Amino acid sequence: MSKTELVEFIASETGLTKADAGRALEATLKGVEKGLKKDGKVTLVGFGTFSAKKRAAREGINPLTKQPLKVPAKVVASFKAGSKLKDALN
Repeated sequence: MSKTELVEFIASETGLTKADAGRALEATLKGVEKGLKKDGKVTLVGFGTFSAKKRAAREGINPLTKQPLKVPAKVVASFKAGSKLKDALN
């Protein structure tokens, strides 16, 4: 499902206009981003948990030149599905 399709789905399920549904989705995504930056974790009970995880620096290999290179440390987003989401998929 694309972002456009998700906005259309939200609009049809809630009776909002597509513009309002788009703003609601943007606000939700911005809230998740802000929560990850501030607290490192956003939990939506039953749906799942977004968390920020630190990745250590490591050695990598450039696939084109086969030369070793250093991959810097960084923070990445992670998602763990909740029980209701898992049950809905099975």
